[in-house]
Amino acid sequence: MPVYEIEQYELHTMKYRVKAKSPAHAIKRLFDGEAEVVDGSLEYIEVADDFGLPVDEERDLAKALRRLDVVVGDDVIPSIRGFEEIE
Repeated sequence: MPVYEIEQYELHTMKYRVKAKSPAHAIKRLFDGEAEVVDGSLEYIEVADDFGLPVDEERDLAKALRRLDVVVGDDVIPSIRGFEEIE
């Protein structure tokens, strides 16, 4: 039986620390890569069902999933970024 690696979109949060004169400047510095990660602050929120593989590119997979009673939208296969058979 084949073995697959599946990449799934998930939402996480991460806290950062940065010195700045205002919240806007702090956010700008974060976006510029000038903030430091707060150790141990990574937190899982949920699976990101709004992102996924385009159904137009994976029609056979979408049909197979629907036959297995997996909910697949019209546009994307929810939360799946990609998959690869590795063995």
